[in-house]
Amino acid sequence: MGKLKTAKQMERHLKGISNHYRIEILLLIDNNKDIALDGIILKLKANEKTIGEHTRRLYAAGLINKKYQGNFVLHSLSPYGKKFVNFLKAFQKTD
Repeated sequence: MGKLKTAKQMERHLKGISNHYRIEILLLIDNNKDIALDGIILKLKANEKTIGEHTRRLYAAGLINKKYQGNFVLHSLSPYGKKFVNFLKAFQKTD
């Protein structure tokens, strides 16, 4: 078993998903690997600056990866992002 995270380390990840746009972005990236910012904006029908800031925060929280390809930035889930998406999908189901 790996080393346990501290409460402070876990807080960083939890704050990373503490917004409805960020949750939607994570779920969208899960279904659309290597999606560009423009694709996220179109799918969520949201403001470019808003989505740009939320993807920046998700990246800072270690939940998404960014890969630069020409004029585009492609987004994918990090290993921690995948864990959070699995949690979100399970939590999303109503019993």
